[in-house]
Amino acid sequence: MKLEEMLKILEKMITKKRLIHSLGVVESAKELAKIYGCDIRKSEIAALLHDCGKCLKKEEVLHYVKKYDILLDEIEEKELELVHGKIGACFAKHIFKVKDEDIFSAITYHTTGKKDMTKLEKIIYLADFIEPNRDYPGVDELRNIAYNDDLDKAILMAFDNTIRYVISEKKIIHPRTIEARNFILEQLNNV
Repeated sequence: MKLEEMLKILEKMITKKRLIHSLGVVESAKELAKIYGCDIRKSEIAALLHDCGKCLKKEEVLHYVKKYDILLDEIEEKELELVHGKIGACFAKHIFKVKDEDIFSAITYHTTGKKDMTKLEKIIYLADFIEPNRDYPGVDELRNIAYNDDLDKAILMAFDNTIRYVISEKKIIHPRTIEARNFILEQLNNV
């Protein structure tokens, strides 16, 4: 399926605000893919679809978890907003006819990250944070590191931002995020 066709379907699935965000993520992901030598088409598709499972009510989330036989860990059961990546990967496969495991994984883990992320997973995770419509303290510094310095340094900073935010919201930090952050930190320290 062409990107334009995916966009037409996506427009009916998510809010206008979420669509603008997703298009911003596409823009950032393409740029990061060029800089870091990642497949641009895969980056575009994963970026466009990364939040396709986001605009669902709780009942709908539970419906798709059952329909697609999605396994949830105990934190995802409590924090259902973390599940939109897994649902989005299923939508990518079943609605958008994507057949690429790398894309599914990038969509699945774009919220929590995971240990030993691929380049595509890192790009989608990071693009979600630095897309042009994002405006929060430190975003310009993160963009500068992402576009001019080092992908892993930028990912580490993004994880640190995520962890601080989740703590400020008094929510549970998913262990995948901690593992991903610590893995990147160890990689950077061993260079």
